[in-house]
Amino acid sequence: MKMLPLRAAIAAALLSVAVGVAAKPLVVCTEASPEGFDMVQYTTAVTADAVAETIFNRLADFKPGTTEVIPALADSWDISEDGLSYTFHLRKGVKFHTTDYFKPTRDMNADDVVWSFQRQLDPNHPWHKLSSVGFPVLRKHGLQGTAQKRKKVDDTRVKFTLTRREAPFLADIAMAFSSIYSAEYADQLLKANKAGDLNNKPVGTGPFVFQRYNKDAQVRFKANPDYFRGKPPADPLILAIAIDNNVRLQKLKANECQVALYQARMTSEHQGRRKPESR
Repeated sequence: MKMLPLRAAIAAALLSVAVGVAAKPLVVCTEASPEGFDMVQYTTAVTADAVAETIFNRLADFKPGTTEVIPALADSWDISEDGLSYTFHLRKGVKFHTTDYFKPTRDMNADDVVWSFQRQLDPNHPWHKLSSVGFPVLRKHGLQGTAQKRKKVDDTRVKFTLTRREAPFLADIAMAFSSIYSAEYADQLLKANKAGDLNNKPVGTGPFVFQRYNKDAQVRFKANPDYFRGKPPADPLILAIAIDNNVRLQKLKANECQVALYQARMTSEHQGRRKPESR
């Protein structure tokens, strides 16, 4: 049993997927409540742990324990010789979560990727002004001045055109604020005048499906049976919120949780960099 980041815990769980291994509950004692579930509006590592690492995926990921960028929702990408164009080739057959509030009618495609970035970058996008706090991490990374165009080439390819060469662009694409949303779900919410549900009833492609949140107490997820990397062996996943470090440690020792996160006041751009600590 260890005190370590949720990213590492989930990565370890996913790496342990094996045929015939029965799913087991995984309880994680976490240090605070998530700010919400619309990841791109928030900045804390707590929210990134609870949302970006469970519910959502991005075009690329960081290899666990490193800053190496590896494929995720995009299984490959091409970079132009001048370094100004990136074409992402999307993984086929990736499914959005099926819940009691959303039933997807298609797989993830280029429309979802374009929607996810246009929402943050285009002030004329219908969802842009619906954010109560804006998109602070994207602004901090300067993508609004760098990612000039986001274009659907076809259902399986998206092209980004930059205003200048940007060495950290791929790393930005792998960060929590670049999470990919369902454009179909967003359209459904907008038509029903329920835009707020994007923050309360999230839908993604990630390893876990959101079930419920008991404020300041618990977030509960179930394993995603359609996850493109394989169904996680942890089912359900429960985030048990305990603010006090000592309480989390005692729960860990009593096996009331199998993983505990220690206190770290960081923004989501630094999430995943907290060093693990063994008991």
